[in-house]
Amino acid sequence: METVYFAGGCLWGVQAFIKTLSGVTFTEAGRANGTSSSLEGEYDGYAECVKTVFDPEIVSMDDLMKYFFEIIDPYSVNRQGDDVGEKYRTGVYSEEHKHLKEARAFINERKDAARIVVEVRPLTNYVRSAEEHQDRLDKCPDDYCHIPKALLNKYRV
Repeated sequence: METVYFAGGCLWGVQAFIKTLSGVTFTEAGRANGTSSSLEGEYDGYAECVKTVFDPEIVSMDDLMKYFFEIIDPYSVNRQGDDVGEKYRTGVYSEEHKHLKEARAFINERKDAARIVVEVRPLTNYVRSAEEHQDRLDKCPDDYCHIPKALLNKYRV
């Protein structure tokens, strides 16, 4: 199993989408790459993200990037849908250099690569979100999500 972290705006929809993908064995809502050492009060510099554990024998990093790009606007800085602010930036984070290399290759192979603002960076820190944020759209399906419901269920088995 391998682990990568996807930040795609509000983590509720990102988790709801990613956990339906074949080969994904675990997801967790969290925050990545913040500047503060604790999460007391504000989430200084953190990006809302989803910790994604996957089986590379079933789903490749390239495939995960393709899926990820279905649910984000890769040209938008600090905004996805109605969610605005630094914590809603898009990014791919990992402790594995190969994941970052593959994510960069995926972006660089696109003809619009120069316009893409998705961060691809080493994971410097991660904090699990509160229990109320875990699988939030399963618990509260009518909560706001920038990802269309049809897309959230596109790959659900």
